[in-house]
Amino acid sequence: MSSETAAARWRRKSTVVLVTVLLAAAAFGTTTRTWLDVVLPQAAVETPNIAVAGSEAATAVTAFAVVAVAAALAASIAGKIARWVISGVLVVAGFGVAYASAAVIKDPQQGAAGAVGKAVGVSGAAGADVTLTVMPYLAVAAGGLIVLAGIWLAIAARSWAASRKYAAQPATGAASKGESTQPPIDEIDSWDRLTKGEDPTNYR
Repeated sequence: MSSETAAARWRRKSTVVLVTVLLAAAAFGTTTRTWLDVVLPQAAVETPNIAVAGSEAATAVTAFAVVAVAAALAASIAGKIARWVISGVLVVAGFGVAYASAAVIKDPQQGAAGAVGKAVGVSGAAGADVTLTVMPYLAVAAGGLIVLAGIWLAIAARSWAASRKYAAQPATGAASKGESTQPPIDEIDSWDRLTKGEDPTNYR
């Protein structure tokens, strides 16, 4: 396989869109898994162990991931200008995923506060032992890759052919040759037009 063929393949619309959708879906998928394992004081609740999903620890990650999926799919049918806008949306969404995930990594107690509040009826996770899983780190990585995918889209889209769905179609048959497309006229029509001073041969 030549280098030119490989480069052309990486610029294909289907490749760019598919990879971007998969990255956004991966970011969303991490939010369905456990991000935080919380162990509450034994006296606090009857069941002290809580598994906090990413969708609860960092709700913004879920929202940004959904935006990224929608943007990637829209790129497949968008025009030239819209693709630049979509690229910007992907970059912002990727940064949003990475930033929100990093915030949980930096302060897992805050990320677990909502789940702990539901369990003990008191806001905050003070006194709880909170342990991070690998999922927040994977979400940060996915967010960074979505940013790169947005830049990749902006570069690759310059070589994509414009959509011809709404382009004007060329004339065919007699119309393409400049001939009249009006229906043929019979002898009665010819006589009527002649009596009106019109030349019926102009309509043939």
